[in-house]
Amino acid sequence: MPRPNRIVVLTGAGISAESGVATFRGEDGLWEGHRIEEVATPAAWWRDPDTVWRFYSLRRKALLDVEPNAAHHALVRLEREGPEMLLITQNVDDLHQRAGSSSLLPMHGQLRMLRCERSGRHQERMGEADLDPSTFVDCTCCSTPSRMRPDIVWFGEVPMGMDRIHAAIDALRMGDLCLVVGTSGHVHPAAGIAAAARNVGARTVLVNLEAPVNLHDFDEVHLGPAGGTLPGLVEAWLEEWNDA
Repeated sequence: MPRPNRIVVLTGAGISAESGVATFRGEDGLWEGHRIEEVATPAAWWRDPDTVWRFYSLRRKALLDVEPNAAHHALVRLEREGPEMLLITQNVDDLHQRAGSSSLLPMHGQLRMLRCERSGRHQERMGEADLDPSTFVDCTCCSTPSRMRPDIVWFGEVPMGMDRIHAAIDALRMGDLCLVVGTSGHVHPAAGIAAAARNVGARTVLVNLEAPVNLHDFDEVHLGPAGGTLPGLVEAWLEEWNDA
């Protein structure tokens, strides 16, 4: 593959699952024992904030027990040694940040962050008291502290950074690279990124445990665990680009 001028990477739940992070989609449409409409919509927060808060508090606390894997570190190497790169992730964990990725856009929010319901400001809140599933967290940005919600894009809400994502795709040209890692191809608008990149002439490459529903959007497919597949791909690409 010739050296691209730009790279856009999209990662999904599959890359973090290899680190032990639970995924959204489970048997019979359940997500860790909850239906999506019970914990991952604005209506759920309005209707039963205690259940939603407990659910996300436990997920936030679980971040303390997982570590980045070889696939996360391979993307850091690609960013540092390769061309200009934007890493878009559907994941809400902090494994990309902890691995060292800097050009990162978490389009579905971040578990480490909370958002003030009144001002909309974001704060990183990971202290022991902030992780208590039985007590809501108040902001520090308002004169009268206001309750904070998880800084997560719930179903029915607009993903973060869409202008930046569109600009990154529009900037791709013939011979540039769009790499997709660990996604099912079910969730839009992220599922349309590969097709959009291909439409502007970029080469689309998939690394995934199994074939996604949008398999036809990819020029090159590598099926297998990301941690076992991606480091070798990145090594081969960098060697080829440096020798060119």
